[in-house]
Amino acid sequence: MALKEHLIELRNRLFIALGALLVTTIAGFFLYYPVLDILIQPVKSLGGEVNFTTAVSPFDTMIQVSVFLGVVLSAPIWLYQIWAFIVPGLHKNEKKYALGFIGAALPLFLLGLYLGFWVLPHALQFFMGLTPGTATNIIGIDVYLPFVLRLLLAFGIAMIVPVLMVGLNFMGILPGKLIVKHWRITVFLICLVAAMAAPGGDALTMLVLAGPLLILFAVATIFCLVRDKRVAKKRAAQEAENERMARGEGSSLPKPETID
Repeated sequence: MALKEHLIELRNRLFIALGALLVTTIAGFFLYYPVLDILIQPVKSLGGEVNFTTAVSPFDTMIQVSVFLGVVLSAPIWLYQIWAFIVPGLHKNEKKYALGFIGAALPLFLLGLYLGFWVLPHALQFFMGLTPGTATNIIGIDVYLPFVLRLLLAFGIAMIVPVLMVGLNFMGILPGKLIVKHWRITVFLICLVAAMAAPGGDALTMLVLAGPLLILFAVATIFCLVRDKRVAKKRAAQEAENERMARGEGSSLPKPETID
């Protein structure tokens, strides 16, 4: 497609994703109170309190939690829109893999949210453990909630990065050799993100969080290398076939049989 058609396609996909986000955000309002209780429970379990600092804080908090729930509930739709934008550039026999990628991205996104929620109490325990014994932890909701939501979304999005790597490889943008060439930088960045998102005092927490990301990165790299090898083999066979045809030797493919 021409650049203008690509932009129109992108606009339509964004409208669909935003429309789904709007609907699921409205649905998130009905789940606001139980979800908020779950999010602030780690603070209460450590003896702290979450405080609304202004008169409009409850409304702001409701909006933030509802939008977060909208992103989670609409994940199947916006993930599909991402792949639907990529699929037109694929061959027909490769589109079946895109459906598998959609099925893999959603559980990985949810797994990332779970890992983020798992590390939340450990991070809070580290920070709140620095509080002097004569003081009490009263955390403003306007500070606490953005920290929690960013943490959860960061892990959710990080878990689907390997799926996007494979998608870019199908488009011919990210060859497997390029991934292998910069693997040291990628591993360092994964460990750095895990250390920043899980700032506990022990290294075990960081390794538990970085482990799944490193495994997924390795699987995606192997998949890209294998696919690149298959594509190169098919391309070489096609070029050899074209050369034989150009020399007038005829095709090496089996001739069709005559049917009575």
